[in-house]
Amino acid sequence: MLTAKGLFQEIIDNDESFRLFCSIAASGESQGGWENARIAALVAPGMRALAPKITRHSADEDKHGRIFNALMKKRGLEPVPVPPDTDYTMLLERRGIGLAHEKLRADRPLTEEDVIVYLAHSRVTEQRAADQMDMLVTHFGDHPELGKAIHMIDNDEANHLAYCHEELLGLARQGHGRLIQRTLRESALAEIRVYRDVSLAVMRHMGRILGWSKPKAFALAAGIHGMYVWERAAGWHRMVDLKMPDRRNALGGAGAPAPAL
Repeated sequence: MLTAKGLFQEIIDNDESFRLFCSIAASGESQGGWENARIAALVAPGMRALAPKITRHSADEDKHGRIFNALMKKRGLEPVPVPPDTDYTMLLERRGIGLAHEKLRADRPLTEEDVIVYLAHSRVTEQRAADQMDMLVTHFGDHPELGKAIHMIDNDEANHLAYCHEELLGLARQGHGRLIQRTLRESALAEIRVYRDVSLAVMRHMGRILGWSKPKAFALAAGIHGMYVWERAAGWHRMVDLKMPDRRNALGGAGAPAPAL
């Protein structure tokens, strides 16, 4: 029987598949760090109070990238190029989700609408990240090689998600509710499609490395398509709801340093 735990165990037990997994993860986290750093530098003049929190978000993402690189280094592995069909961040940008990199590379201040779009997009993608890390903590939280890193990243992702909820609720009270809800819905529907496509691509690459049989590859692909159908019908709602988090001001302090691996 195929299970998430069994599948991931296969991936981490093989050096080549583990290296690809960590390379994809490190690249995505580092890209998120760059994006947040640029947003913090360009944040709309009337929203400068957000800049320290966005900077903290950037530092956390950079830290996660270093953690995945350290996990590879510990095994004596070097990163590999990320296949374009597994580049989650790039594929989201191509669908017009989030802030275009062209805008972030310019030196013009962002508008309030830009910042709201950034926060709404982050609320959606951080939900995905938090869900994935919760799954890994459940199955591998006590793993001698990965456990410490997984717990650290899981806690950070919970902070990021709480920050997005709190800031968006505050902006909704200021009269931006319609823009927020519209952007959340558009982002969620695009994200679940991109996540499906990236998941299928990652499984294809892992299947090639690990020599999965055609029936196994077919079953995994069917499971990914089934999850997409459920998310498209109803599951996306969990990515757009807003509620005041238990963790208040989650990015208001200094972030924890990367653990010694």
